[in-house]
Amino acid sequence: MSTRIVCFGELLLRLAAPGRQLMLQSPGFEVHVGGAEANVAVSLAKFGHDAALISVVPENQLGAAAVAEIRKHAVGVRNVTSGPGRMGLYFLVPGAMQRPSEVIYDRAESAFALTPASHYHWQKLLAGADWLHVSGVTPALGERTAEAAIEAVRAARKLGLKVSFDGNFRPKLWQAWQGHAPSILPQVMSEADIMFADHRDMAVVFETDFNESNIEAQIQSAASAAFKAFPHLQKFTTTIRVQHSVDHHSLSAMMVTRDGQVHRAAAIELTSIVDRIGAGDAFAAGVLHGLISNMDDRQSLSFGLAAAALKHSVPGDFNLLGVDDVAACAAQERFDVRR
Repeated sequence: MSTRIVCFGELLLRLAAPGRQLMLQSPGFEVHVGGAEANVAVSLAKFGHDAALISVVPENQLGAAAVAEIRKHAVGVRNVTSGPGRMGLYFLVPGAMQRPSEVIYDRAESAFALTPASHYHWQKLLAGADWLHVSGVTPALGERTAEAAIEAVRAARKLGLKVSFDGNFRPKLWQAWQGHAPSILPQVMSEADIMFADHRDMAVVFETDFNESNIEAQIQSAASAAFKAFPHLQKFTTTIRVQHSVDHHSLSAMMVTRDGQVHRAAAIELTSIVDRIGAGDAFAAGVLHGLISNMDDRQSLSFGLAAAALKHSVPGDFNLLGVDDVAACAAQERFDVRR
């Protein structure tokens, strides 16, 4: 496909306690490469798109290994550079039964976080691209990355690209540097054509609660507030997750458009979950694939939900399944062995 999507964000290493163990219950970790924007780029590449990542990694073996991993999945890495600082890490303690999973960030003074906004020459970096995808994780990392994210989306708008933004509100990251999300995030959101967010993200931005009687009404109210505040925004979409236990979730999705249409994708029951990390990124990639491939909004939403559901079956941060697998899930095909 000729559409080119550029994603801007930090490459990370994930160190997870093996199996369902507690942290350092045994002396070892399962290691995966990830990061919100990289997850989207890998998924889009698996769907056949020209996907590339803009990032900065440390000039050492960890950075080189992370770049090699996403290159292996056909993501363009020409604009992943190296610089001073360390590799961003996060530790995962997988949950079980009624014990929730826990994420511990170790990203302070990473090479990406230390890189000044002046490092990025957006007119050159975005040349030939059709979409820019960013998330709320990048401005949450500090003043430098917040400035870079704002400059990136403004440059994309000026150059005629469409902008995709995923809320991904991470309070632990904002608190680490006492960043004020309500004053920073709107500067990124104001350039977005499509936003992957829910009422909780908007509650942070607008410093208000959405107290409607049910979650769908809360999402519609949050979408209305977003459309009013951000004139470029055309679509507001999110998954809706009901957690019965760590291993049993119900996942549905909803999209609200500027012209008042509301689309819903019926819940998929997720049992015996393998790994839920990256499901939101799989959803974003799935919806973007649908829109880029000329599916209508309802079809794009269903494809995105199916992609998110299937991510729960794949270990690691990346959704490694292609279009045919996702389409089969969206069509609710049987589970017979494919021979």
